Amino acid sequence: MLQRLRVSRPGADRVREVRRRILTAGGLAAGSAAFALPARAADIRPDEGKPFAEHRLALQLSDRAQDKQELILSVCYNILKAYGPDLVAIDVVTFGPGIDLLRAASPHRARVDSLIAQGVRFDVCMNTVDTIERETGKKVDLNPQAQKVQVGVARIIDLCENRYVLVRP
Repeated sequence: MLQRLRVSRPGADRVREVRRRILTAGGLAAGSAAFALPARAADIRPDEGKPFAEHRLALQLSDRAQDKQELILSVCYNILKAYGPDLVAIDVVTFGPGIDLLRAASPHRARVDSLIAQGVRFDVCMNTVDTIERETGKKVDLNPQAQKVQVGVARIIDLCENRYVLVRP
């Protein structure tokens, strides 16, 4: 039976303790109904639909620059071409101004839909959508194929904890 060796750096235990305390304190502060978030069950299994993926890529899009949107889409196509759609799992996580890529009227809608058909997942942060709707008083019309996640950054954390490589072009 293999045993995991825990290599400790000087001060590493102290860092872990401080992190634990911060998370505990943050958990207590976030306990109020205003900050309570629903369980992220959809976010827990990032490899769903890609059981044979040998490579995992998370792409972060958090600004609305057209060149960044085009770059994200180009990276998706290039990675699919390099590894094949069955051997790579790609998850594009949008939050903040980056959700513009996943609006229904996006100029990149056809390319996004094409990538979704090839197995690329596009996530949209609902915290961002809720904020926009509250501030503007208008409903945000999203691509119906976009996957809604409550917290975009939490999705990135979940992906990274599940062996995804994070790239922010």
